[in-house]
Amino acid sequence: MSLSQALEEIRRGTAEIIDMERIETLVKKFYETGETYTVKAGFDPTGADLHLGHTVLLQKLRIFQNHGGRVQLLIGDFTAMIGDPTGKSETRKVLDRDTIVANAKTYTEQVFNILDENKTDVVFNSKWLEALGASGMVALTTTFNVARMLERDDFEKRYKAGQSISISEFIYPLLQGYDSVELKSDIEIGGTDQKFNLLMGRHLQRTYNVGKEQAVLMMPILEGLDGVQKMSKSLNNYIGITEAPNDIYAKILSISDELMWRYYELLSDKSLEEIAQMKADAEAGKLHPKTAKENLAMELVTRFYDEEAAKAAKAAFDNVFKANKLPEDMPEVSVEEGVWICKALVDAGIEPSTSQARRDIKQGAVRIDQEKISDEKMNLNAGEYILQVGKRKFAKVKVGI
Repeated sequence: MSLSQALEEIRRGTAEIIDMERIETLVKKFYETGETYTVKAGFDPTGADLHLGHTVLLQKLRIFQNHGGRVQLLIGDFTAMIGDPTGKSETRKVLDRDTIVANAKTYTEQVFNILDENKTDVVFNSKWLEALGASGMVALTTTFNVARMLERDDFEKRYKAGQSISISEFIYPLLQGYDSVELKSDIEIGGTDQKFNLLMGRHLQRTYNVGKEQAVLMMPILEGLDGVQKMSKSLNNYIGITEAPNDIYAKILSISDELMWRYYELLSDKSLEEIAQMKADAEAGKLHPKTAKENLAMELVTRFYDEEAAKAAKAAFDNVFKANKLPEDMPEVSVEEGVWICKALVDAGIEPSTSQARRDIKQGAVRIDQEKISDEKMNLNAGEYILQVGKRKFAKVKVGI
């Protein structure tokens, strides 16, 4: 691959790049001399699993690895105890150490579905932030003032609204920036919502005389299945990369035709030219959008599992939705006679909570033995039932058996 093609791959799908000249210089030097450079991306392990939103950054890191980058995969085990205030309207709850350690272990197991392990350094910021100590922390706070901190959009809105901002939240961007000082990163990538924190890395590298200022590359935020909100587990609009192949496939098929093209650009390995051609074919009626969606679902299931799993997921989906048959591998659960329908749905693992179950029943999204129900207060008599939520969640429930 030529240098120009490599730079085109790096630019692909980006929202903003600060100091592209530095990136070009680093990549050019690699192609001419083989000298590598470092690319940092930080993940606070506030959840147990990675979803497709996380993979937007991971795939960009993999592209850098293909063109001379050595990835500094920073696990924010220290900063996670504070919680990134980005986009929050209130101070986040503090996570306990055991939860953070468990989540960090899961993250590091999952990222190598995408990254090249041989070109990745997994680092934990507790190593240097705990050693920074009180005097080092005080010195760090002198590098930035409150007025500039309040220029940050979410802080400014909360301050004007009279909402609480903790001192620890002011410190968070400084700590993230200090990570770049310790790692001497050449490039840092993150989402567009991280711009303030990413620029802090440049500021502190300059302040601490690191001898370089990292370039910054920002990726768009991937919308969740609803096509509106940021993909998030808390909003239940996400696709986890360790979900079952059938679930990943079905969820991709559930997105809108418009959102599908954004997923293609940010998640697919297909070239922008190929995607543009598919979109043109779809608009001209030569390619059905559902076929394009099926191809994307196949690609992503293959990435996280294999081609055989993708074919099986497609067959299972077609079996249920085209032939109107029930899935063969639905979960089974036994419950007590007289169980409340909402509790049965939660026990079966197809609803996250009884309140969500009640909402779905009211909206007509719940079926028993393929018949829609509307009574959210009903109790189930002894027997065997097939419970269904929406088009892709099924469970066999044995009541009092």
